[in-house]
Amino acid sequence: MRTNRNSLAVVRNLGILAHVDAGKTTVTERILYATGTTYKRGEVHDGTTVTDFDPQERDRGITIFAAAVSCAWDGHRINLIDTPGHVDFADEVERALRVLDGAVAVFDAVAGVEPQSESVWRQADRHGVPRIAFVNKLDRAGADLDRAVESIRERLHPTPLVVQLPIGTEDGFRGVVDLVRMRALVWADGADTFVEEEPPGKLREEARRRRRLLEEAVAELHAGALEEFCARSTVSPETLVGALRELTRTGEGVVVLCGSAYRNRGVEPLLDAVVAYLPSPHDVPAVRGVHDGADVERPADPAAPFAGLAFKVSATPTGRLTYLRVYSGWIAKGDTVLDAGTGRTERIGRILRVQADRHAQVDVALAGDIVAVVGLKSARAGSTLCAPGAPLVLEPPGVAEPVVSVAVETRRSTETDRLASALARLAEEDPSLVVRTDAETGQTLLSGMGELHLEVAVEKIRREAGLDVNVGRPRVSYRETVGRGVTGFVFRHVKQDGGAGQFAHVVLDVEPLETGSGFEFRSAVVGGRVPQEYVRAVEAGCRDALGEGPLGGHPVTGLRVTLTDGATHVKDSSDTAFRTAGRFGLRDALRSCAMVLLEPVVEVTVTVPDDAVGSVLGDLAARRGRVSGSVTRAGATVVTATVPLAELFGYATRLRSRTQGRGTFTARPTGYAPAPVTAPAR
Repeated sequence: MRTNRNSLAVVRNLGILAHVDAGKTTVTERILYATGTTYKRGEVHDGTTVTDFDPQERDRGITIFAAAVSCAWDGHRINLIDTPGHVDFADEVERALRVLDGAVAVFDAVAGVEPQSESVWRQADRHGVPRIAFVNKLDRAGADLDRAVESIRERLHPTPLVVQLPIGTEDGFRGVVDLVRMRALVWADGADTFVEEEPPGKLREEARRRRRLLEEAVAELHAGALEEFCARSTVSPETLVGALRELTRTGEGVVVLCGSAYRNRGVEPLLDAVVAYLPSPHDVPAVRGVHDGADVERPADPAAPFAGLAFKVSATPTGRLTYLRVYSGWIAKGDTVLDAGTGRTERIGRILRVQADRHAQVDVALAGDIVAVVGLKSARAGSTLCAPGAPLVLEPPGVAEPVVSVAVETRRSTETDRLASALARLAEEDPSLVVRTDAETGQTLLSGMGELHLEVAVEKIRREAGLDVNVGRPRVSYRETVGRGVTGFVFRHVKQDGGAGQFAHVVLDVEPLETGSGFEFRSAVVGGRVPQEYVRAVEAGCRDALGEGPLGGHPVTGLRVTLTDGATHVKDSSDTAFRTAGRFGLRDALRSCAMVLLEPVVEVTVTVPDDAVGSVLGDLAARRGRVSGSVTRAGATVVTATVPLAELFGYATRLRSRTQGRGTFTARPTGYAPAPVTAPAR
């Protein structure tokens, strides 16, 4: 097949990231409208959006599932993923960021950086995804671009490079001054596009001042811009655009634009910025994988061997869709590919260009493409698909550990098998959902990232599988840790029941980790009293013992175990014997330690009217919350507090009743903290 590497330069794979209700989906809808992909502007409040196509998304008015769409702008193809903003669906964001080359971070012009904005920004930092920022909702009362930019600087710590100046404020917002080209872009009421003109006279001097500040900020970060600035005391638009592109790609600066997506103002310049500043697949480093223990690189080249990463699996009425990012090579309908993780080969049935819940069939997918394929039977989210003759394994997206569980069962015993199948399909589509059976009660437990996450999952079972299920009260996932350790704990494992026996003697020290998380194992044995292969077996046994702690059978974390001494038997010692000694020895040692129960805690940000602050603070205190700050903003008070997750069940209803429906809150996990002795152990 003849391919053209230059075609990669006109591709942009980007995500829309933001806090819930900052306007991500509206931005996406306006992009689709501006690019001619849709002919009517979808609205979240009307349930007419393209990307929020799931019935639950339209009922709740929020994005739950990452949705992929493709569109064209200025000769470029844009593959866009609209991601959820609610913290319970952060794993959807994680999987999307793993396959993206760039992102647009959307911020509310009134609220600035909000908790989930900060979380998704950090996720993008971990994946090294370049970003530009779009300050949305400039038409709202209390909107302030400068304040929003300052919150970006203070809370996210990039260097914001503001390239636009708003024309008008709040209801009077009608356009922007492009500081790069020094032209005003003005949208008339009801107009779908802007008119370009000279900057208004009263803003001309302010625009010059801000252009100067932009030049100075860029010159501080970019050598080429600095050289031109020193020689000419200014920076040309061409040099400025090139410098902004390089600074965006390296993450040294973040280009900031502004507008109002709802009023369709600022979307076309945002698309121009996506094309101008965000990288193409050809601009990002070659993807790295592993084969036979050696690192392997695959360039973004259609002529290279095929390699792709499955990042999402979705069951639809017409079949199983596997969403795939093609990193190198190409695939066509009917091709055979290798699932490198399982060693199985799969056949590509069809290749689809995705438009949310609508699809267009294509013959070939090239390096840089994001497509859905039909026909893969066993590939999961995180699976590496590659050419059978050139295998490698790519790093899969990380999966967060569930923190909340509910028991689920059918009302009729005859539907138990159908429920098991529905739960298995859920876990296949969303790896952050875990299904297990409680060993003590025999109940089927569904675990996820939060109360809303589980509500959505259960409702999906009811709607799609047609099952009537009972759901138990949510329970949080506790942990156990060592408060005070033990030293010199001796454990002997001796077993003799005919034939070769088992003998292992270990001496363990157990102590809390200074960091309060994780597990460390080390050996201080001298003189070869425990051979190295048996030391590894002891470590494996200790890790086996971490699954159930002595307080209530919860996982154990935050400890260091040191093997200080031991003894072997000439005939009866073995890996199995020492692994058993490590498991039972640490289990008994933990019973001798002073253990501490840990519970998950979250940072809650509550926005309430000023007249309801006292009531809300009292309620947070009753929920064992610790208030860390409060600020007044646009006639409302924003309270930040740390609250145990177990105390937040049902909080949304309570908050609405205390504030006459005017209060809102968001929460994000911050880790674990010691639970009171009265907290339930199981």
